[in-house]
Amino acid sequence: MATTNLETATFAAGCFWCVEAVFQDLKGVDSVVSGYAGGSVPNPTYEEVCSGSTGHAEACQIAYDPAKISYAELLEVFWKTHDPTTLNRQGNDLGTQYRSAIFYHNDDQRKLAEHYKKELDSSSAFDAPIVTEIVPFSNFYKAENYHQNYFNGHGGQPYCLFVIRPKVEKFKKAFKEKLKEH
Repeated sequence: MATTNLETATFAAGCFWCVEAVFQDLKGVDSVVSGYAGGSVPNPTYEEVCSGSTGHAEACQIAYDPAKISYAELLEVFWKTHDPTTLNRQGNDLGTQYRSAIFYHNDDQRKLAEHYKKELDSSSAFDAPIVTEIVPFSNFYKAENYHQNYFNGHGGQPYCLFVIRPKVEKFKKAFKEKLKEH
């Protein structure tokens, strides 16, 4: 059996339930873990992060196989599945914990993220300047178990029906050639 050399990407793009639901369907993605990144409090709880006092963003840590999907492809999905022009907000979710951020794990990831952001801004791909932070990865704390695989386990709940499902459906139309076969 061949061993796979997985790499890690860490993205924040609003509610981690939405980010998780999008990335877990991509070919080459081994796992997506919802959690908290970039803050100053060790092992924060959901309630602490929601208070805005810890400095963490709701984020997802993505383990992926670079032989099947590139970091550039992950960035493409990241930029196209949220609004990177709203500061500390995605839809009705408001606060620093919902900021748009790329937590890079190495210099190649930093360069790709900065290049992509610059190209999107210079081409006026969005109606406003991109406010996404591109910062070095410093920490990631896995969120409570009830946050993991949330959309797949709670698809009938109102937030899933009215916020996550439309985002996932739009994503699946735009990236159908990159989806896992179920």
